[in-house]
Amino acid sequence: MAQSSIEWTEMTWNPTTGCDKISAGCKFCYAEVMSKRLQAMGVEKYKDNFEITIHEDELQTPYTWKKPKVVFVNSMSDLFHKDVPIDFIRKVFKVMKENPQHVFQVLTKRADILRYYDSEGWLDWTHNIWMGVSVENNKVTKRIDLLRETGARVKFLSCEPLIGAIPNMNLTGIDWVIVGGESGRKPRPMKEEWVTDIKNQCLDADVAFFFKQWGGTNKKKTGRLLEGKTWDEMPEIELHKNV
Repeated sequence: MAQSSIEWTEMTWNPTTGCDKISAGCKFCYAEVMSKRLQAMGVEKYKDNFEITIHEDELQTPYTWKKPKVVFVNSMSDLFHKDVPIDFIRKVFKVMKENPQHVFQVLTKRADILRYYDSEGWLDWTHNIWMGVSVENNKVTKRIDLLRETGARVKFLSCEPLIGAIPNMNLTGIDWVIVGGESGRKPRPMKEEWVTDIKNQCLDADVAFFFKQWGGTNKKKTGRLLEGKTWDEMPEIELHKNV
């Protein structure tokens, strides 16, 4: 686990690492770049670089956290990658269920696999498991429909990196939308009208809206203000004691 600089979470937990590219949003994957750095630094967990790797030892980590946490699960991977066995995914869900004092935020681009596993009854949804899908442009909005069909108690969208307009989203059953621009050496541009349109869609649908960043080559300089204010809305966090 690690403390996180990601604005919408507190820390990260990676029971799997590695992934591969499946859509335009993956082009400049930050996790792939970070994995190469960590491998070069000799970090054992990343010795296989960005190959899908299962870390059974990580399953015990959440039991050691003494205070309630908001946790981004698999910032360095995709839990619903086809090469992650369903038996291991179910183990991850069991850990999350047995730690109700924490909120676990799971994010995937593989909404089809997520929906299939859910339809088979293999995923045990509890109040503290927030399930999200990445929606970088209007070519992948089917992911929203697939997410909506799952039994997740809290459902969210990550429109990051936002690389195109996403008009007229169906936000029925969606609790939260995160928007962010791409950062790095060659970031693709994000237009302000794309962001404000999504913000307005959220306001109209009474969905929490979180604006993460404008991005660019210097994301600290471009900042997080949209229309002169910071948008940090989140779903209400319901924490239970671990009994």
